[in-house]
Amino acid sequence: MAAILDKTDVKLACPTCGQVNRVPVAKLSAGPKCGTCGEPLMAGKVSELDPKTLNALSKKDDLPVLVDFWAPWCGPCRMMAPEFAKAAEALKGKARFAKINTEEYPTVSMKNGIRGIPALILYQGGKEVARIAGARPARDIVAFVEQNGKLPA
Repeated sequence: MAAILDKTDVKLACPTCGQVNRVPVAKLSAGPKCGTCGEPLMAGKVSELDPKTLNALSKKDDLPVLVDFWAPWCGPCRMMAPEFAKAAEALKGKARFAKINTEEYPTVSMKNGIRGIPALILYQGGKEVARIAGARPARDIVAFVEQNGKLPA
């Protein structure tokens, strides 16, 4: 299991507007909202990103952010979507989950070295910490985040 995040406050970029918010670790499971747009920061749901918000989350978040690079025409991507959502709910308050449509934003695939989808990249502290490819069940996705990310206690 990965190390525990040992901070009292964490930085979270809003998946809707990209604004960085500072949140006490003790309040992560209490449903913090963005100070700019009011959207939930730790909803336990999968956020859909554009390149700007992907950049904000991947570069500025202190918590683990798992991003699913997918496309609507991809059968395995569609098959994994409910499992990815289950994993997001299971790690609510500890990690954030997002997806980006590689067909809509093809330059994101090139920039991130995506060669096949679905591809999952785990970001934390401004850098990529791990990646896996292929459709996975929720328990494997949760285990991947727990093994590679620094989660709050």
